[in-house]
Amino acid sequence: MPGTITALEIQQRDKERVNVFLDGEYAFSLALIEAARLRRGQALSDAEIAELRARDAVEQAVASAVHFLSYRPRSTSEVRDNLTGKGFEPPAIDAALERLARLGYLDDLAFARYWVSNRDEFRPKGPLALRQELREKGISSALCDEALAEVDFTDAAYRAAQSQIKRLRGADRRTAQRKLYDALLRRGFRSEAAMDVVKRVLDELAIPDDEPVDMDDV
Repeated sequence: MPGTITALEIQQRDKERVNVFLDGEYAFSLALIEAARLRRGQALSDAEIAELRARDAVEQAVASAVHFLSYRPRSTSEVRDNLTGKGFEPPAIDAALERLARLGYLDDLAFARYWVSNRDEFRPKGPLALRQELREKGISSALCDEALAEVDFTDAAYRAAQSQIKRLRGADRRTAQRKLYDALLRRGFRSEAAMDVVKRVLDELAIPDDEPVDMDDV
């Protein structure tokens, strides 16, 4: 309903928001920066009220997304899902995502590179596993290709295999080979690459056929 602004009151719990009263009754609230454009005695039409509310919804969506992004980088899809879960309407979400991308808060290629780099540093995984993780986060195949192209997966597989060595205690070469190979496949490395790395690691450990691994030599 149209009306005349009779009061603009800063909220007690949130000093960045203002309650707008029309014809003596609370009507809606706005961000302080939006409310600063209003004045008491100003008449608002239905269209103007709808526009104010729509802009405010975008502002709130942006603020919510920035808070969500403060913990770690996110993909556009992750932010969209988060805002949807908080009850924001699609038009507000679309406008918020567009603004966040324009301001540099959202960049799916940068996110993909961050995700791959983080995995490579702390828990090396193969291209199959990383691609699946990125796709689950809404990253396109093209951007996956670009991010994964920057990784040396032979080195990643070698480091992943090295982290499994202590689990080979008492195993003969054939058993050690199977355990390492299976571990690398579970981490998403391709079969041929996994086999090459397993052979390299076992050769470096100088494990003869059918003799147990001596952990004192590892």
